[in-house]
Amino acid sequence: MSKAKLVILDCWVSPFCMRVKIALNEKGLEYEAQAEDLFGGKSELLLSSNPIYKKVPVFLHDGKPLCESTIIVNYIDETWSSLPLLPPCSYGRAQARFWADFIDKKVFDACGNIWRSKGEVPVEAKKEFIEILKQLEEALGDKYYFIGTTFGFVDIILIPLTSWFFAVEKIGGLTVEAECPKLSNWMKRCLQRESVAKVVPPPEKVYEFVLMFRKMLGID
Repeated sequence: MSKAKLVILDCWVSPFCMRVKIALNEKGLEYEAQAEDLFGGKSELLLSSNPIYKKVPVFLHDGKPLCESTIIVNYIDETWSSLPLLPPCSYGRAQARFWADFIDKKVFDACGNIWRSKGEVPVEAKKEFIEILKQLEEALGDKYYFIGTTFGFVDIILIPLTSWFFAVEKIGGLTVEAECPKLSNWMKRCLQRESVAKVVPPPEKVYEFVLMFRKMLGID
């Protein structure tokens, strides 16, 4: 049987692209990451593969496109079922999907409410961001990873978003570690994994990108 061709249409700073690459790394799969120029002109392959949203990531499995990072990570876990990312029981899987959905709906938008702020960051935006992180910290509890001792689905969905936290801290004048020490320790544990470390960029580099993006958007 010939090896499947796996391609991700990618952007280095996108936490959503990072999710897909971490999942592929965890499964030990070889893939090609094709960088997209999201500002200078998106490729025809991206536009034809994701005609609805025209966004990265797009995952191509033998040329068949899949969009939306959480759906892609689910697909990867189902297609290559060894070393599962989701818990073995249906209740555990449902809980993991609940928290993945919570992260998708809350975290990046809360980050954006801070780094997109013009002038002084509203107190409400900072309060909302920390409150969301505290809810996640409570869900984590004293566990090593979100579903216990094994790095898995919820960790993959959340850890890439934390690469933007340094920019949020600098612009918002707050410290995640001081507010959420357990979550901060979880972040450090995840970043020590090879599958994560070779994908997630240095937070300072993300901060430089955010400053550049703010200028592009006319915020600064």
